[in-house]
Amino acid sequence: ENISDFSLNITDCTQVVVPEEVFFTVAAAGILENLLILIAVAKNKNLHLPMYFFICSLAISDMLGSLYKTLENIFIILCKMGYLTRHGDFEKKLDDAMDSMFILSLLGSIFSLLAIAADRYITIFYALRYHNIMTLRRALVILAIIWAFCAGSSIAIALFSYEAATVIPFTILFPLMMFFILCLYVHMFLLARSHAKKIASLPSSTVHHRTNMKGAITLTIFLGVFLCCWAPFVLHILLARFCPHNPYCACYMSIFHVNGTLLMCNAIINPMIFAFRSPELRSTFKKMFYCSR
Repeated sequence: ENISDFSLNITDCTQVVVPEEVFFTVAAAGILENLLILIAVAKNKNLHLPMYFFICSLAISDMLGSLYKTLENIFIILCKMGYLTRHGDFEKKLDDAMDSMFILSLLGSIFSLLAIAADRYITIFYALRYHNIMTLRRALVILAIIWAFCAGSSIAIALFSYEAATVIPFTILFPLMMFFILCLYVHMFLLARSHAKKIASLPSSTVHHRTNMKGAITLTIFLGVFLCCWAPFVLHILLARFCPHNPYCACYMSIFHVNGTLLMCNAIINPMIFAFRSPELRSTFKKMFYCSR
């Protein structure tokens, strides 16, 4: 808020304000949609597979992102109404908790995407050994390690967020992980293209190959949506930390509310991609709605 007030004095860019009703509507929709994903996977035993467990991990990360923005808006409203102060001890702890939730959501999304990408890679190129390599127990262990690391990192970064030594590794992690996932996808598609020519004469293998490639394309869509929704918000954090007094940086930071809304849209778009690309999930959703009727 202090940076936003200061930016008004050094730039002609006006603050773009998104109505609070829009924030709460988008956040509620994101939480409900991802909750449906979790319920669908829990109810359908056919979905008790490593891939869908990794998808559930991504859904939980999206829910945390929406919940973070919801709590932040409630906190701002209470401050405006005078029920909370901006510099009290309780408010400081509450702010640290919300920052930790945001970082947990971001890291959880990145590592969930990485786990999904690795799972798709094994499915495509080690299809015959997939069930030996990626067992359900191994997938649960991977998820436990991911969330333990993300939880510890989010707490550490939130507590020491004012230290450059903490902010710099966090800022490097985002593009580094995205670059690694991108390289994995490029390698995946290049190998898949060469393998497609070799198995063209085998109809059953071709069908299996096309199914796996469909999963790879779906995950590519996930990655693109994630970058479009999260990158503007992460860029805002970097500019606020490293160049808050620059007029150009201040002008970009004037659309903070738009970037926050875009972040929450990721939680709405991902479940739509799940439902559109997965016949098994679509079937489960239909059964759930018909039973409720």
